[in-house]
Amino acid sequence: MQVELLAITPDAEKLIEEAGRTCYMSFDKKADGTEKKFIQGLVKAGHTSVLEHGYVTFRLKGVSRSFTHQLVRHRLCAFSQQSQRYVNEKSFNYVVPDKIQKKPDAKKIYEDFMEHSRNVYMKLQSLDIPNEDARYILPNSVCSEIVFSTNFRELRHIFEVRGSKRAQWEIREVCIEMLKIVKAKLPSVFGDLIIDDQEKTIKGQVGR
Repeated sequence: MQVELLAITPDAEKLIEEAGRTCYMSFDKKADGTEKKFIQGLVKAGHTSVLEHGYVTFRLKGVSRSFTHQLVRHRLCAFSQQSQRYVNEKSFNYVVPDKIQKKPDAKKIYEDFMEHSRNVYMKLQSLDIPNEDARYILPNSVCSEIVFSTNFRELRHIFEVRGSKRAQWEIREVCIEMLKIVKAKLPSVFGDLIIDDQEKTIKGQVGR
């Protein structure tokens, strides 16, 4: 799994402060460096709609189709995903869950099935079945690549629901890696969110 930051709104903190102070007509309080404290106040007060003025774009590689099926449910995002219709998947990689990886018997069953799926896929291709139809036998564990863009408020929401203990392990791990990146870039926006390394979860007053 690879998480790559492709783009982020330039001078996002200053932009958010400019938009936020419009609500209060408090431009006279704006000075060098005031944006960070101002944004922290917005987050603490739950006035997070102002964070929608900032956007971020990520590229995610080596993630499963199971993962992307969950991610694309977040409708306030823009998605561009590797197509199984146009891309030949005969050399596909796949994700192996840890609980399967740790049990040799389960791992063998899993890997045998994946190779059987690959062989069936290629046999269908040899019978002049197009990729768009041969793909129907591909498992959810097949790796995919996806680029998605979203605003900061929605990203905080994603961290809330997908970083919790109730979320599946793969999407939690991806969210943790994304949070590490945006916390370093924008601590005023995401600094209140805490990564629990032991539980591999995200905690904090995300949904306020």
